[in-house]
Amino acid sequence: MYNSSLMKTGVALVIGLCISAPLAIPQETAALDGFTAESSRAERAWEAKFRAIPDPALMRAYMERLSARPHHVGSAYDRNNAEWLLAKLREWGLDAQIESFDVLFPTPKERLIEMVAPHRFVARIEEPTVPGDPTSAQHDEQLPTYNAYSIDGDVTGPLVYVNHGVPDDYETLERQGVSVKGAIVIARYGGSWRGVKPKVAAEHGAIGCLIYSDPRDDGFAPGLPFPAGAFRPKNGVQRGSVLDMPVYPGDPLTPGVGATPDAKRLPISEAVTLTKIPVMPISYADAQPLLEALEGRTVPAAWRGGLPITYRFGPGPAKVHLKLKFNWDQKPLYDVIARIPGALYPDEWILRGNHHDAWVNGAEDPVSGTISVMEEARAMAALLHEGWKPKRTIVFCVWDGEEPGLLGSTEWVETHADELARKAAVYINSDSNGRGYLGMEGSHSLEHFINGVARDIDDPESGVTVWKRAQAERIAGDDRAASPADRAEARKGRDLRIGALGSGSDFSAFLDHVGVASLNLGFGGEDDGGIYHSIYDDFYWYTHFSDTRFVYGRALAQTAGTAVMRLAGADLLPFEFHNLADTVHRYVDEVKKLASDKREQTVERNQQIDDGVFAALEDPQLTTVLPAKETVPPFLNFAPLENGLAALERAAHDFDHAASHAAADGGAALAHAQLKDVNDRLTLVERTFLSGAGLPNRPWFQHQIYAPGLYTGYGVKTLPAVREAIEQKQWKLADEQVVRVGKVLEDAAAAIAAAAKALKTATE
Repeated sequence: MYNSSLMKTGVALVIGLCISAPLAIPQETAALDGFTAESSRAERAWEAKFRAIPDPALMRAYMERLSARPHHVGSAYDRNNAEWLLAKLREWGLDAQIESFDVLFPTPKERLIEMVAPHRFVARIEEPTVPGDPTSAQHDEQLPTYNAYSIDGDVTGPLVYVNHGVPDDYETLERQGVSVKGAIVIARYGGSWRGVKPKVAAEHGAIGCLIYSDPRDDGFAPGLPFPAGAFRPKNGVQRGSVLDMPVYPGDPLTPGVGATPDAKRLPISEAVTLTKIPVMPISYADAQPLLEALEGRTVPAAWRGGLPITYRFGPGPAKVHLKLKFNWDQKPLYDVIARIPGALYPDEWILRGNHHDAWVNGAEDPVSGTISVMEEARAMAALLHEGWKPKRTIVFCVWDGEEPGLLGSTEWVETHADELARKAAVYINSDSNGRGYLGMEGSHSLEHFINGVARDIDDPESGVTVWKRAQAERIAGDDRAASPADRAEARKGRDLRIGALGSGSDFSAFLDHVGVASLNLGFGGEDDGGIYHSIYDDFYWYTHFSDTRFVYGRALAQTAGTAVMRLAGADLLPFEFHNLADTVHRYVDEVKKLASDKREQTVERNQQIDDGVFAALEDPQLTTVLPAKETVPPFLNFAPLENGLAALERAAHDFDHAASHAAADGGAALAHAQLKDVNDRLTLVERTFLSGAGLPNRPWFQHQIYAPGLYTGYGVKTLPAVREAIEQKQWKLADEQVVRVGKVLEDAAAAIAAAAKALKTATE
């Protein structure tokens, strides 16, 4: 059985072994990637001054102020917060402004969930005040529990339990002979993003969807419920958007263009990202009577939650009436944007962002990240007064409307798309922040760079760097998905692998739509809780159960701020393509194996059907209706993908060679080189992964290496056009996409090779 204290002991032991190991040559003696020896010394001196400035006491004060009242999109305190953020940035001497957009943001007008058979039960659908937690009592200002962008509906039908409500669960239902056609489904949170659940339910004929938080995942099973502990109480509800963001995020009425006052808007009836059926979130207190009333077969063990009931499929005899009606209003967004002009390359931008809107008070999500961005801005403003001058322009972005559907960042990116295509080098995002280990995700051309930054940041509790602590957690932590090879790589590899970006936060428009290399950073892992998107995500909860001393808020400011300064100050932008090529190689191997596995599974399934036919012939008592056999998938020709990968690997090697030559002798060749053309070429490499036609059936998503999955939502699909075609058994489409993505890899290789040639010429 898993024991958190044993895991922490294991991590501590690994850290101890790391500390006792022979020390390497100090980092400070080596030039930073992209810097000369001289510029590296100056950079390190400024970074040291920067990292001394972020103040946990100020962060605590910022959080108390920003989370004092509910501040969802369109609320008075949302605008008040934006104006306060703007005033602080200007007070520190930064050039700051608010950019506003008008977006569709529905709010509840009428909500009813009742069981009408076999007996009547009316769901509470509200979260009660918790004694001792003052902001939980602000009911007049709180958004009610609901799922944004559910359609209106008034439906009654039998109830069916569908586990997480993902495609695999419906295959299980089909095998059990359970149909959801004409039914209302009840799904538990987890397994996929919430917006996938009503989407898949509608595809299978359901007329309504309920989503509840099961205590096995998000309640008393993992820990004590709030306020005694950090986890979701029985009447706690997870609000959230069910906008079909894997099709496109942002304002549903202005896809691809900024939601400015003069933008052409779709009629609501034509907004394809709204749900097809009404959907509503509920607590596990409200879910229990509904689930108890189900009959039918007992569900598989993996489907069973933590409620003291027997979990059954249904349908019925429970019959549920769901009635929802919304105000379909446009609301204003307030993005707060501040700039520090670049002294040498003002038209090369390093962007840093976090959002400020919340579902309710939002101390953890998002204020814990917002306060770090603010301290980064304050610290850099202080350095400006001391004479620091970044080479590139730094743009701080505090977004509005992230929670309903990445609204503020998407509308800003769509509005400034042409300018970003010319100027944006890197975007660094954060969202929530907590206590524990540094999480790093992003473009793999930045993998080596962010590992280098993490090696220079001290962990506030362990006495080692945040990189070393993250390494120890990967070696000895509780990631059951990690293989022995993964743990060995974490122990011996040059860099820790960073995750690929899917969706779910404000990096999406930058990476997926306009091809800006991006990172997402944040600490966590030792502050688990169950107050996500509830009224209990507030200052009281955060200061009792998360980063109570705000030292990891400071660590995030130090990490992300150092990354911003280093990118803004480098002579040569520190992109590196060896890790990128290695990662893409993994992705190519994965899709090849996926195709092979699909073929083998189909052959095995068809054989099982044949065996079932023979069994039925031998035993006339068997009445099972056997499914139809499937056509065995063809062998796909992966040569175009392999050729593109080979070209990418050659180009990465060429650039590594050119960069090593430029870094020789303390980067002497960089000192007098004209690098503007090289840096421009490096910035544009990420753009070469875009395809103007986008992904199949979702053209807004143009990146061919990373995208959120059509049926995973937040979860990433790598090489998405190829991978999803194989998963959905669309073999002709898979063949076409292999060719298309292979060409994208060749284009990226050509861009990297051109950057290598330009760097070699500039430093000869």
